[in-house]
Amino acid sequence: MLDKRQWQSVDWLIILGLVVASTIGLLIIYSVTHAGSTPDLYQAQIARLLIGMVLLLLVMFIDYHTIVDRAEVLYLAVSGLLLYLVIFGGLRAGTSRWLELGVGTFQPGELAKIAVVLFLAKYFAGVRGDCLRASEVVTSGFFAGVPIVLIALQPDLGTAATIGVVFVSMALLAGVRAKLLLVGALFVVLLIPLAWAFVLKEYQKERVYAFLDPGRDPRGAGYQSIQSTIAVGAGGFSGKGWLAGTQSQLQFLPTPHTDFVFAVLAEEFGFVGVAAVMILYFVITLRCLDTARRARDRLGIHVVFGVLSMFAFQTLYNLAMVAGLVPIKGFPLPLMSYGGSSMLATMIGFGLIINVRLRRFVN
Repeated sequence: MLDKRQWQSVDWLIILGLVVASTIGLLIIYSVTHAGSTPDLYQAQIARLLIGMVLLLLVMFIDYHTIVDRAEVLYLAVSGLLLYLVIFGGLRAGTSRWLELGVGTFQPGELAKIAVVLFLAKYFAGVRGDCLRASEVVTSGFFAGVPIVLIALQPDLGTAATIGVVFVSMALLAGVRAKLLLVGALFVVLLIPLAWAFVLKEYQKERVYAFLDPGRDPRGAGYQSIQSTIAVGAGGFSGKGWLAGTQSQLQFLPTPHTDFVFAVLAEEFGFVGVAAVMILYFVITLRCLDTARRARDRLGIHVVFGVLSMFAFQTLYNLAMVAGLVPIKGFPLPLMSYGGSSMLATMIGFGLIINVRLRRFVN
């Protein structure tokens, strides 16, 4: 149980930010689905939000040292699930990322992000010295690489890239010598043509072509990007109003309640709504950085930084994707997009961050 001082250290502002962002997401989800064939999706998202808040509280109550002590168990369990999906997983929408639970589905890849953060936090916190040795970079890279490869094979390159960014961010925080950094960057550059030739599927290459030239295939690979930028531009300063966005309501914009929920926000609430949500996400990020600064040990800093790098990368990529600045990938906007696995993983992550903050005084 928490004592009085710990209760006073609970970051209620960040919890309020999570609730407000999720509520805005619910409004958008209702707006784009209430008149369609699945008008009850907002109710399912409310249930997921409530479950996510319960998980946040549960994670918050358990000392993060106790949770990290079991990081290897969680890592192995998630890796086992990912391997199971690669070998036995059935295809759904062309991928094998979903695990059937009888009452619904779940993406272990989302949980893998949390497992990698905890595993790497424990590893990097135990490293002695100001900089990682080459062997430590290779070892940590191997353990981050296993789930990355398994998730990429599903294929789910968005989640795999997120874990890659988490690894790089946490390794930089732990300290990487410039020479090793250059070698790593060169290695990644050399991998790009190989990945293009042997890893990317044809539809993924088409998305890259469509990003470079949206007019190349306006009714195919370039359709989502074109419709998204039209929706963003149509919102103007104050938007067309809730339930009144033509791009989303008339079904011109594909998947408006998932990856392109921010485009709907821009169309219906305009620049004012976009600015308000971006400020909200910025405040949440600042509170996370403040928690990292106040953490009582290196383990807490690594946990907060790992979760924050995951949250920030997904958010920035989604916003850039909606604006047509990067190729389209399956990147939900954290807290706002429809989807249970992403919501639960995000809430567990923020439960860890709040956990670190409220235990900063404990000896």
